Parts: sequence; structure tokens; C-alpha cells
Amino acid sequence: MEQLLGTIPTNNLRHCGINPNHWYAVARTQEVTERPLSVVLWGDNIVLFRDRTSQIQALEDRCPHRQVKLSSGKQIDGELECAYHGWRFNGEGICTAVPYLQTTQKLPSCRIQRYPVREQDGLIWLFPGEIKQLKEQALPPLSIPEWEHLNYIATVAVIEYQGHFSYLAENLMDMYHGHLHENYQAWASASLQQLQVDEGRVDAYYEAQSYYRIDKIWSISQLFLPGLRRLHPEPLNVSYVYPHWVSTLGEDFKIYCLFCPVSITQTRAYLIHFTSLNAFWRLHKLPVPFRRWLKNRLYGSAQRLLNGLVQQDVLMMEQEQQAYENNPHQSNYELNLAVLRVQKLILQQAADSVGCDRQ
Repeated sequence: MEQLLGTIPTNNLRHCGINPNHWYAVARTQEVTERPLSVVLWGDNIVLFRDRTSQIQALEDRCPHRQVKLSSGKQIDGELECAYHGWRFNGEGICTAVPYLQTTQKLPSCRIQRYPVREQDGLIWLFPGEIKQLKEQALPPLSIPEWEHLNYIATVAVIEYQGHFSYLAENLMDMYHGHLHENYQAWASASLQQLQVDEGRVDAYYEAQSYYRIDKIWSISQLFLPGLRRLHPEPLNVSYVYPHWVSTLGEDFKIYCLFCPVSITQTRAYLIHFTSLNAFWRLHKLPVPFRRWLKNRLYGSAQRLLNGLVQQDVLMMEQEQQAYENNPHQSNYELNLAVLRVQKLILQQAADSVGCDRQ
């Protein structure tokens, strides 16, 4: 494999924007209940709510009357009512009612921006880009088949840090930083064996030592009892499928990281960890209702592990951002070719989006 010592193009990389012509994970489905939810995606203030049929809708979080946030109001019959004067808007962003409208007056013709939005795999996905791109060639939201599959136990952690989204993409693709996670170690001795670059994605294949083997029902306890862990070789594969990330560690674990870049210096992401029960063939013969109960009962089994990993990574990424702000012209030296390829992909995606019309 090619050996390369490179320097990170910090000035360009840490200031580049997202490519809006992709689906982004902006919230968990359980967060959107009877109240509207305010989210921010790359500086766009957006309000999520459910219409009369409980379908998710997404609008610009702005009442065109006095420019206050619609998310400060409430939902009435599947529409948004502004907290200030009670103007009401439907899922198309059209004003449908004004409480004090005179008989001689017509409803305002103002219309606020509506965003394509989907509810899938426990998440709310939003497309902030060109509608033409969405209709013609945009890929659907990243599929997460394990979310409903009875053989996979999920744990979800939210990553929030003050820094550019590229730091998280690099962190996730660089498996040499296992040294950081001594107390929550999931893998060790990673060695990059192969790298594949295709349009819109980078796939890195590592050989590593895993601390977990989920081959007996009690072995799930390894997720929260470090003393039960034993090293053994496993393939560790990581993929940056712009703008998201997917990883597998052997046959026991699958992890997704779904990005929601908030701004140039703030990032949120949803880290979803799946533990496989595929090895337990007797379990698969049990009634589906019991297996569903077990899946739900074991939800969050890896929470302590996942939270610990996230906290340690956030600390490092925020230090990287602060160091860059203190000295933006300082170059970093990079030995991991996977990281360099991901940086190139991020810059290319940002360049591809220049001049796009979101309307």
C-alpha cells in the first residue's frame, strides 16, 4: 500500500462548508412529539413538527410576520401557531390563519421555506439542498437495517462538540487513536491494510485486536464488565460514506455515525452502536414477541462504553479546534492515508456544492 507523509490543508479544510445535496440526521424520532422541535443544520434554523397524520414536516424556523421562531409556539391541529401573534402555518409553509384578520382583509401571501424530510430508522433525516438534485440524482438517507432487525441490540450516543465536522470524520477513520481509549478500549493494535476510494466514499480496512467476543448469551456483559474482555484478532473496517460513517468490528459489532454539522465551529452527530446476537441460533427459534421484548430490554447495553469513548474523543477534537484557532497557519503532519483521503473528499464535496440554489 502507498506510504505517504502529508500535511493537512488546514485553512481550506477547517473553513469548508457541507455539500447540502445529501440527507442529514437532524434529530431522533422520539424527540418530535406534540411540541415543535428547533434544530440547526449548517446555520439554517429549522422547526420540526407533526401534521394531522403524524407525518414529520420541516419548515424554516421563522414567522414572516415579526421574524420570531415558530418553534417557540405550539402545534394546533397539525399546524404551527406562532407564540407572538398566533399566526398559523401548515406543512407547506403557507399561512392558514390570523386570529385578528378583519373581514375586509385577506390572509398574507407570505410563504416560508419547506425542507424535504423523512422519518426512518429511528431518526429524522433532512435534505437542505437543491430540490432539482433531490428529484434527479440524490441518494436516499443512509439505510440502517439493524435498527429493526431482531438480532441487533442498539445503543445511541449523541456527540456534540465545538469544532468543525472534519475533525470527527478524521477521528472516526483513524483507528490508530485507540491509545486514547485505555479505559473504554474496544480495539487495539490496528494496522491499515487496504484503502479503497470511490466516488463519494472512502473505505479503510484494518487488522486489529478486539476486546470482545459475543459468542455466549452472558458475553454481552463484556460491554460493561472490563474484566471479562480478552484480546483476539478481528477485521476492523471503517467507511466514510459522505457525509456519514459506518464501521464493523468482526461479526459482533456494527456502528454508524450520522452527521448534523451545526456550523463551522459546532458539530452534532448520532453514534449508533449495534451488538449482534447472530451467534445465538437457539434464540432465533423463539417467538418473535419475546425476541422483540429482549431487543428492547437490552437497548442501551453499551451506553457506558459509548459515552466514555465519546467524552474522550470530544476532548481531543475540541483541543484540535482551539489549536487551529490559535494558529490557523500551523500545518499538521499526517501518516494515515485514510485520513488524507477523507480530507480530500470533504474538500471535493464542498467544492461541488458551490453556487447551488437551495430553493
